[in-house]
Amino acid sequence: MDEKGNKVGKRLLWGLGGTAAALLTSIAGWIVYSKKFINHHQGVTGALEADHLEMTTDNVGRLSFYADLSGKGTPLVLLHSINAAPSAYEMKPIFDHYRGKRPVYALDLPGFGFSDRSDRLYSPRLYQDAIVEFIRDVVKKPVDVVALSLSNEFAALAAVHAPEWIRSLVMISPTGFKQPRTDKLSQRARQRGAMNHVYAGLAIPLWNRPFYDLVSSRSSIQYFLSKSFEGYVPPSLVDYAYITAHQPGAQYAPTYFLSGKLFTPAVRSTVYKVVEQPVLVLYDQDPYTNFEMLPGLLQEKENWQAERVSPTRGLPHWEQPEKTFHALEAFWGEL
Repeated sequence: MDEKGNKVGKRLLWGLGGTAAALLTSIAGWIVYSKKFINHHQGVTGALEADHLEMTTDNVGRLSFYADLSGKGTPLVLLHSINAAPSAYEMKPIFDHYRGKRPVYALDLPGFGFSDRSDRLYSPRLYQDAIVEFIRDVVKKPVDVVALSLSNEFAALAAVHAPEWIRSLVMISPTGFKQPRTDKLSQRARQRGAMNHVYAGLAIPLWNRPFYDLVSSRSSIQYFLSKSFEGYVPPSLVDYAYITAHQPGAQYAPTYFLSGKLFTPAVRSTVYKVVEQPVLVLYDQDPYTNFEMLPGLLQEKENWQAERVSPTRGLPHWEQPEKTFHALEAFWGEL
């Protein structure tokens, strides 16, 4: 290499070194800012205007829930989604609509809301057990379940393993219907290995909370929620998501979610196809999943039906509540 080439190479190395140094400085600065200046003890009130209660089991820990028992009929259990900052507040339109009409419950699933947020293993089995133990020990009779997004996988697991406690299941924008890229066992093994590596990297205490603070910042929550609405995002939904994400231990369960470890592999064939209770799927567009394989399941399973609630992008009970309630009433009326 000639002298001119050497000079260019040295400048490039200096430039790359300067960029890396700036990046490391920014990361270090954010870690310090997160630990010293972000309030992780935000004052939080109940998500719903209802009795706020708790149950505790050795298996699940503390489980928070809201209840209105002034109505009569089959109890209704509502399950929020799993994301960076969910809570029972996501199910508020349905809870408010049915309170007084039938017994209605809304859970804060483990790792979210007022439920146990300890540093422990979060898995589909934990959420399955939380749902079953709650229905068995608190409601004490079969229920209709309405779940949102990824929580549909947990509700379906509960319906398969404890069918005596779940009369029917409504799935709002469920995960698990995307066309898989491959069914090869080797590919699945590599994916599981990648998830473990991602989790191990994200869970390092030095930057676990600072990284989560980036994901759960107000601007980040506003951005991701805006992708789930055709129109206006209710400010109260953003506000409550931000507050509940800034509590002690709020980062633990979302870290498992962000690593992909809360999804059940091949859930359509291993779980959904085994559900024998009546199932209604409410869907339209969803920026985080699709429903390519839903028609095939509807043809295979007579107990499954679906209704498109449009125009919506994953939260029809917020954007099209009347259409949503009409579909729910028609479905339950057939039972």
